[in-house]
Amino acid sequence: MTYSILVVDDDITIRNSVTEYLKAINYEVKSALDATQALKILKSFKANLVLTDIMMKGMDGLELTRRIKDSYDVDVMVMTGYSAEYSYENAVKAGASDFIFKPFRFEELDLRIKRVLREAESKKERGKLLKKLEKIAITDALTGLYNSRHFFAQVKTEVNRHIRYSRALSLLIIDIDFFKNYNDTWGHLEGDKVLMKIGKTVNSCMRSMDTAYRYGGEEFTILLPETRIKKACLVGERIKESICDRIFEPEPGTKVSISVSLGATELVKGEDFTTFISRADKALYKSKDTGRNKLTYLIP
Repeated sequence: MTYSILVVDDDITIRNSVTEYLKAINYEVKSALDATQALKILKSFKANLVLTDIMMKGMDGLELTRRIKDSYDVDVMVMTGYSAEYSYENAVKAGASDFIFKPFRFEELDLRIKRVLREAESKKERGKLLKKLEKIAITDALTGLYNSRHFFAQVKTEVNRHIRYSRALSLLIIDIDFFKNYNDTWGHLEGDKVLMKIGKTVNSCMRSMDTAYRYGGEEFTILLPETRIKKACLVGERIKESICDRIFEPEPGTKVSISVSLGATELVKGEDFTTFISRADKALYKSKDTGRNKLTYLIP
């Protein structure tokens, strides 16, 4: 991998010598004569590191460092002479990753740059791993939808948003009809295939603002922000019909269709998330008690 470095120094001799050295050891390098030019270059040049002098006319290197850290995911190393009034602590507080005194040997500069770049890569890898672990923690492994733990966290967030901004919020709960019979007849492995395919179907029928969750067993929930009950019911009906249209083949030559029952509701002013969920659950059981393969909504 070739790393990119922006060298910023108003001393043309230092700027040119550092630039030529870094190019010679296979870095991609651009240079700027001051902080203003450096910020312009960064708009189009994807630098991995900015190497800047502190003492410059106009904006100094510490202010440049602060502006870079505010706007870009780029490490900064600052250079200064021994007689400068700035300290290592000043540089770190501004956001710099390292600090080097002039005059320096080019070999020392290269070692410091490599350390900063290596630490930056390690930080990115740790960030990726953390995001992956966070995703695993909130995802149902079988269906790929969010899990019930994340559902309860998210429904609280959406209810609080409703309280603050008076925005509509609806909820769908979906239950697979006679799923126990399917498992008893064809086995749990085939039942898992049904759950996976229904999870994909649910996900494909949602709008971009909606989020789907495996609520538990054969139940799924969908949170629909900015959505009144009428629109939520249209989404629910679309999901129900899409699931009914799917054909499952638990064994060669045997084709089986699946139906679902749904409950829908809309959050009303002043209620908490438990009442909201409970009403959607009651609507679901009304669908099941009155014939299944249908959607029922309840509004207080």
